[in-house]
Amino acid sequence: MAELYVVRHGQASFGADDYDALSKVGHEQSRLVGDALREADWIPDRLVTGTLKRQRDTLSAMGFDGTPEEHAGFNEYDFHDLLAVRFAQAVPEDVKGDRKTHFRTLRETILDWQDGGIEGAKETWATFEGRVEAARGFATDTDARRVLVVSSGGVIGQLVARALQAPKPMMMELNLQIKNTSITKFVFSGPRFFLHEFNSVPHLSRPERAELLTYS
Repeated sequence: MAELYVVRHGQASFGADDYDALSKVGHEQSRLVGDALREADWIPDRLVTGTLKRQRDTLSAMGFDGTPEEHAGFNEYDFHDLLAVRFAQAVPEDVKGDRKTHFRTLRETILDWQDGGIEGAKETWATFEGRVEAARGFATDTDARRVLVVSSGGVIGQLVARALQAPKPMMMELNLQIKNTSITKFVFSGPRFFLHEFNSVPHLSRPERAELLTYS
């Protein structure tokens, strides 16, 4: 069966005006995961990202040859928009700036969104679910045997939940666990699509790299 490796982008810029930019740590995480794949003799023969800058820059820093393809289905859900709609455009400062509060509130918001709430958001849950499935189909409709995708935590959580046929809330439980530049592996053949490994960070497992392990 062919292999699909989905890597979450490197650390972005939490709390900054431009979240869609890798931090210095994010660039280093991205370089290291690329090195780890080469050391394991896993060289992709197809490269895919979403259209977000942090995804494209992660792939660039990984250092693989080839021309990347893009599919917007691999983009993250717009959490800024979802929170803005929930709080009527007045997101509390602690939700914007405090990590613990932010992610607790985000979890509550996504679960509500999945159940049909957050009316007026730019994207419905059903639209998100459909575009992720379309992106999965795009990545696996190929003769390539090793496909590398750089995406985001919510998309990866949804891909895993779908592969396991898990209930909708499991997507968010998985999403909140996914480390920056972690590798989630799937195998596929035609319509058959299976999870092989989740949220692996061999490139950050050394004690001296502990400070590089991040979740946002």
